[in-house]
Amino acid sequence: MPFVNIRITRDGATAEQKKALIEGVTQLLVDTLNKNPATTTVIIDEVDTDNWGVGGRTVTDLRSEAK
Repeated sequence: MPFVNIRITRDGATAEQKKALIEGVTQLLVDTLNKNPATTTVIIDEVDTDNWGVGGRTVTDLRSEAK
């Protein structure tokens, strides 16, 4: 009974993109580990960029400086 948790920043992933992630990860587990797709759970957590840090800095700050 695989459980996959995907965390991405909340900045515009569409419903179609999230659906593709869920389908793709499920199929990867089927193809690679012969897991049953009916018992595979995939959850996508979206995190505000103010709540995601890299190298001691928020993603919000990093992205604003990269522009």
